[in-house]
Amino acid sequence: MRRVGPAAPGLDSPPVEDFEQLPLGLNPYDNDPGAWGPSLLTNAEIVLACLEISHARSVAEIGAYAGDFTQLLLRWAEPAGSRVVAIDPSPQPELVQLAQEHPELELIQDTSLSALEGMPLTDAVILDGDHNYYTVSQELRRVSERSSSEREHLPVILLHDVCWPHGRRDDYYDPDLIPDEYLQPLVGGGGLYPGVDGLREGGLPYRWPAAREGGPRNGVRTAVEDFVAAHDPPLRLAVVPTFYGVGVVWDQAAPYAPALGERLEFWDGNPLIARLERNRVLHLASSQVQQLRAMVAEHQLEQAKALLHRMVHSRAFAAAEWFLRLRHRQPAFSREEARKLLDPE
Repeated sequence: MRRVGPAAPGLDSPPVEDFEQLPLGLNPYDNDPGAWGPSLLTNAEIVLACLEISHARSVAEIGAYAGDFTQLLLRWAEPAGSRVVAIDPSPQPELVQLAQEHPELELIQDTSLSALEGMPLTDAVILDGDHNYYTVSQELRRVSERSSSEREHLPVILLHDVCWPHGRRDDYYDPDLIPDEYLQPLVGGGGLYPGVDGLREGGLPYRWPAAREGGPRNGVRTAVEDFVAAHDPPLRLAVVPTFYGVGVVWDQAAPYAPALGERLEFWDGNPLIARLERNRVLHLASSQVQQLRAMVAEHQLEQAKALLHRMVHSRAFAAAEWFLRLRHRQPAFSREEARKLLDPE
């Protein structure tokens, strides 16, 4: 998941010691000062377990952005000499530098649909790029088509953002890349809020979100559910409702299928974890709304101060005050009272 907006001002990075460390020694909040948890890095234990149980020796990460999660994949891959491929059409400088420092990392600067046509198919594929029905459906289709002719079983597929806000609502990095028949009505820079099907002023900001949540051909989870339902041979989908949600898809005929199913059984759709995630995103969105309100209130206060300042220095106001006093009448308030409001000291 790409970062969706600025963290609230005044929030510092949480101290490393305040959090349980992830496997392989990474802290998910090093580059997340607002503690939004947008990176798949916050779901590291789930992803690493899937890679290990499926005996993956190569993995492709679609939507690597700045390489936060890519660093985890590199540390996972190093002991076994596994291969990591990062795919992003607009990689951030941090990811480019990471590829320069790690020859074992292949960086493909291209769209996912183009990259999946030509690159060698990996044992695992992580989809965390453009979060909309069309793109995810096409990514899944291309992996499946390649797999049917090149492999015995479908690679393990992991998808980020299968829960709120992108599970049932499209978001587009570039709407011009989406065919018209798949493009939802959208609003640039719309604010999203849990439980609100439309948009809410001050909600979490996204680039090009669909104007409404739900309905056919809308969202990442809808795309993967439609893919699994139509696929032959049968596939299994598990949804882990943590940090925007992780979906795991695997071939039920694969030799590791029983072990993977057993590992994910507790997490799959766990209602307690789902409530915790709903509580987390609700508080995150609420803080964003409160921040906007505080900014509006501060702006209004500055406007009121500017008005008072103009009144204090206005000749007309001074003349009116002098005229009232001359007629032995008290003005509703004086310039001295206005000065005290502007400068209480």
